[in-house]
Amino acid sequence: MMETDQEQDSVNEEDYYTFLNLPKNATIEEIQHAYRRQSKLYHPDKHVDPVLKKKAENLFSRTNRAYEVLSDPHQRAIYDSLGVRGLETQGWEVIQRMKTPQEIREEYERIARERDERRMQQRTNPKGNITVQINATDVFNKYDEEYDVSDGLFGGIEVSGMSFHQSIEAPLTLRDTLTLYGQLDTQNGTGVGTVNVASRRTISAKSWMEIDIGVGNGPALTVKGYRSLTQRLFCSGAMMLQFKPHEVRPGLVGSLGLQLDKHTVGYLTYKGGLQNAMTTMIVRETPESYTAFSIQFGFVNTFVSLSCTYKMPEKRLKLRGWIKAGTMGAYFEYGAEKKVSKHSSLSASVRVGIPTGVTLRIKIVRTSQTYLFPIHLCEDVTPAPIFYATVVPLITWTIVKKLIVDPMMREQRDREKAKQKELNKTRTMEKQREARAAIDLMMATFSRIRAQEETKGGLVITKALYGRFVYPDQCDNEYENENNSKEDVIDVTIPLQCLVMNSKLVLHKASKSELPGFYDPCFGEEKQLLLQYLFHRQTHECLIKDNESLRIPVQSHRVNIT
Repeated sequence: MMETDQEQDSVNEEDYYTFLNLPKNATIEEIQHAYRRQSKLYHPDKHVDPVLKKKAENLFSRTNRAYEVLSDPHQRAIYDSLGVRGLETQGWEVIQRMKTPQEIREEYERIARERDERRMQQRTNPKGNITVQINATDVFNKYDEEYDVSDGLFGGIEVSGMSFHQSIEAPLTLRDTLTLYGQLDTQNGTGVGTVNVASRRTISAKSWMEIDIGVGNGPALTVKGYRSLTQRLFCSGAMMLQFKPHEVRPGLVGSLGLQLDKHTVGYLTYKGGLQNAMTTMIVRETPESYTAFSIQFGFVNTFVSLSCTYKMPEKRLKLRGWIKAGTMGAYFEYGAEKKVSKHSSLSASVRVGIPTGVTLRIKIVRTSQTYLFPIHLCEDVTPAPIFYATVVPLITWTIVKKLIVDPMMREQRDREKAKQKELNKTRTMEKQREARAAIDLMMATFSRIRAQEETKGGLVITKALYGRFVYPDQCDNEYENENNSKEDVIDVTIPLQCLVMNSKLVLHKASKSELPGFYDPCFGEEKQLLLQYLFHRQTHECLIKDNESLRIPVQSHRVNIT
């Protein structure tokens, strides 16, 4: 089911605004003016020739449909938020005409949420976490005089511990969810495991309760809850009972959270029974960064910690740093996380601490599965393991990226483009036929507007090309070369001349492929629009990206001919 939804998302939707050459915030007067202007081009009664009349019927129908949606505040609100499929979503029959656009959006979100919840009833949500602890301290002990190198470079590396955690969610009703999870830990040949069943019930939009029963390391019972107290204040808590052969160990955790501002949340947490501690934490998250500062006072462990993350979404990269100091030691950690693909990420960090020494931590996340490899390099803080732990992952990643990841990603992108082209093949052919029909219908208007502009020395489009240019800086008469086939670029001189009004041409910020007389000649590729035009009988030229807005004439476009 999810694959079908994703395929549908890949298919182009009609853009009513671009079809009428309107901005997203167009007024009703602008919509009516654009409708009247375009109706003069495509109204069947304007054409005597039976062939042209037939072509005009389809384009006039599209014009009417665009006007019908954009001129109706209710349909426009749905379309703006959800597109054409929002207008066709089953369940809209419950919406009354008296509802406001905002209420319509909320109603759609409710219907979509219920649909997703029904789908969730038929699914599980498996999550897994595998941790492999590696002891490689003997690798760097070779610098000691007493070190015996007879075993070779990797002779001393061993797996000192492993941990497996797996969970499965089973939605029972719209409010009830059953979760089965278990964990197995082994350390130096000794293992322990637990199996838990948790049942969560959503009481309201502001609260939920959960009962968790576990066996393995002695039977355990936990009752958890969450409640939103006000718009900015919320709390959560848990009561635990762990049954041992000769005693019952109680535990209590309570947390109070406060939304300090749009990006900042403060927490106050108390732990009693199994652990006794009081923790204060402040978390601030923005699109560019994440910062968490916490202080804990406890009988066993008291510490101060600071974590910072700098996000670079354009590079799909995150740089992180941690520092923690307390009664049980201190450490500093730095690292980076790289999103390799849509569902996968790779991260590496180096932890330098006392008394733990130097540890390299590598984490791989693939969909809902996480693989963590803490590699203990040295028990003491020395320069050599720190250097190798920092440099080796960078070199390794560079080689792997160059030889494996980049070719694999290129192949995946090519497959995705081919898939999208296949999904849009029928629609592209229809759009191509429609564009040709539109140009046939524009010929009389094109001749009239061009003659008027030539007479007064106004705006005359001499050449307009739309598509994929391999060499944007050589897009004059050289655009058709061995790397640029005719299929990648289409001539849109006539459609653009027909959009000229009072010696001006305005194109809004949207893909130009939905303009009348246009179609997408290279689906999935980056496209551009090349324009050569005369204004006051002077030659002008410009090149813009597909989604870039345009307003001409512009003095800077003038070509100085010597």
